[in-house]
Amino acid sequence: MLTRPMLARFRKKLLRWFAEFQRDLPWRRTKNTYHIWLSEIMLQQTRVAAAIPYYERFLAAFPEVKVLAQAPEEEVLRHWAGLGYYSRARNLQKAARQIVAEHDAAFPDTSEKALALSGIGAYTAAAILSIAYGRKLAVLDGNVARVIARLAGIRGDLRSGGRWQLLQKSADELLSPQAPGDWNQAMMELGATICTPRSPQCLLCPVAEFCEARKLGLADVIPENRKLRDVVEVMLAALVIVDPEGRTLLLPHGKSRAMTGHDVAVLLSRMWHFPTIQVKKDARKELRDFAASCIGKRFAAEFQGLPKVRHAVTYRQITVLPFRAEVEKLPVIAYAKTLRLDDLSLVPVSNLTRKVAGAALCAVVDWKTAREKAPTLCF
Repeated sequence: MLTRPMLARFRKKLLRWFAEFQRDLPWRRTKNTYHIWLSEIMLQQTRVAAAIPYYERFLAAFPEVKVLAQAPEEEVLRHWAGLGYYSRARNLQKAARQIVAEHDAAFPDTSEKALALSGIGAYTAAAILSIAYGRKLAVLDGNVARVIARLAGIRGDLRSGGRWQLLQKSADELLSPQAPGDWNQAMMELGATICTPRSPQCLLCPVAEFCEARKLGLADVIPENRKLRDVVEVMLAALVIVDPEGRTLLLPHGKSRAMTGHDVAVLLSRMWHFPTIQVKKDARKELRDFAASCIGKRFAAEFQGLPKVRHAVTYRQITVLPFRAEVEKLPVIAYAKTLRLDDLSLVPVSNLTRKVAGAALCAVVDWKTAREKAPTLCF
């Protein structure tokens, strides 16, 4: 793609730009492989700004790989709660246990051993090994692929027709052998901050002179947008049972009814949640029937309808119809957890469950006012 003199100039310009303008991120201040590994896992499907506070809190709770390996899974998920894609946290802990058991608590320094760890793919292995150990491995993620596609003027879907393999080959050829870690970060930084998916800032690009897409006036249309999967609409109903002390019940992920065509455990991130079902026709009746079977036939409290909750999980658009049931005493269920509705942070819950809890909490003032005015009514 570039002659040897051009490649040398390209590398020099990009590395000089990165040294001067890189963002000050906490994982860039260390060569600790555990910290670098954690950051790479968190940054999958998560924006940098959103990941930073989770990264700092997670390290405060689990300061080294041995602590993470020995921690209860529920504690790990609780500290991950709100970050989404919870399989990342589960795989992170599985890999931590592998590292402790098989590698004397040190992240392995070869691709073969790194790829054998849970949750570690080619990109993640290359990123960690190049940054932490200086291994000559080029990363290829969405940001880097977009940069290379524009540099070379590659059109079409980058993940079809063998283009991804060609992009990896180009990434390997561009890699600076003297500074592979900085190089990989510079390519990712360029894609994240300058060579962005929309409205790339070509006038600020340190390597604009090498860009074929810019020369052809195609920077705004390369790469081609990928065809998105059709959106699937899902309707759920959730029951928030609350006693006079503001306590509620949460169920473990295996206790909600299986949903036709959808896995309720996945939608609720396999975490603690309110009694939840998929709505077929009549949300209130179906939820009451489920409560009777799940909680007990004597559960006969009235259900107060709450505002709808919207949530998205990958290609699914979820609408939840929440209901609040006031009871004098919470039902006794062996496998349930009892805790205050306004303090769900004590257990791992998904953002969807948090939204349902928020809807129930927002209704408290109106409910209390109404009950004071009409104490005989059930809400």
